[in-house]
Amino acid sequence: MKRSLLALATLTAFAGVASSQSSVTLFGVVDANVRNVENGNTGAETTLSQDGIASSRIGLRGVEDLGGGMRAGFWMEGAINPDTGTPAGQTWQRRSTLSLMGGFGEIRLGRDYTPDFWNHTIFDPFGTNGVGSSVNTFTTLNGSGALVRANNTVGYLLPAMGGLYGQVQVAIDESLFSNDHVGARFGYAAGPINIAVSYGKTNTNVGAGDNDWERYNIGGSMKFGTATLMLQYNRGDGGSTGKIDHFLVGGTMGFGASTLKVSYVMSDGKGALNSRDADQIAIGYQYDLSKRTALYATAAQISNESGASYVIGGGRTAGFRAGEKSTGYEFGVRHTF
Repeated sequence: MKRSLLALATLTAFAGVASSQSSVTLFGVVDANVRNVENGNTGAETTLSQDGIASSRIGLRGVEDLGGGMRAGFWMEGAINPDTGTPAGQTWQRRSTLSLMGGFGEIRLGRDYTPDFWNHTIFDPFGTNGVGSSVNTFTTLNGSGALVRANNTVGYLLPAMGGLYGQVQVAIDESLFSNDHVGARFGYAAGPINIAVSYGKTNTNVGAGDNDWERYNIGGSMKFGTATLMLQYNRGDGGSTGKIDHFLVGGTMGFGASTLKVSYVMSDGKGALNSRDADQIAIGYQYDLSKRTALYATAAQISNESGASYVIGGGRTAGFRAGEKSTGYEFGVRHTF
């Protein structure tokens, strides 16, 4: 009996040491909604969908104190489908990274967001989620797969520097002449102001002419009491394939437990994509039942010019013709843990 008590006390002591040096957190978001989308004359489609105001996910993150101001950390995060239970099986493709952190900043390895995507989502009242997402009318060119994330990245993030922030990243596709990506983002956030610029380039087809894909963007937000104004400009440059200029103006207004969201987005095709113009208007309402749970409603409409065929996700596309409108609305609930 005494030996058992001694062993238990010893294990408890070791557990205390371990917990003081490292921590692991389980986190996630579940967002489900009823969505209705009508693309042109294809007929309305009603679905039980997801990700109206936040991306559904589950993740694990942890940090270990290595001493001397150095820490090691990991982040494993995967998408979940609350409407179907993720029948294809859980993956960790939202983010899977390993980091070393300290006064020098952070060195991060693995699958991660590209620096040149962040301005799209941070300066979008809808966070690039749901029927009101600003990227409904923005796309990569020349087959680039680096709109949001990239595999095999090596990145460096600046330490806290009095409001200045930034990161640089290189992604190696590990296949010949295909989707190597480099990107950087630098910004300043202090008080009511947040502004950032970024650049990214994807090497889509080395040696076959001007067929890379580049993205330049600048975004900013300004708070006025409970209201926030957001602006952003993005250029997607496909060289001889053409270019797309993408503008957003929008904002949020809080009153009590409620938040009103609105945005206007315009896409302007250039060069070979000159007829690929479109605009989108979106409006949304969110009511916070608690710090973790919210109800919401969002509506949006895309108006395409003759050469554009952008649509809101979730509707029928067979028979949809360029130049037609796409309209969607959704009602949902989001819970974080």
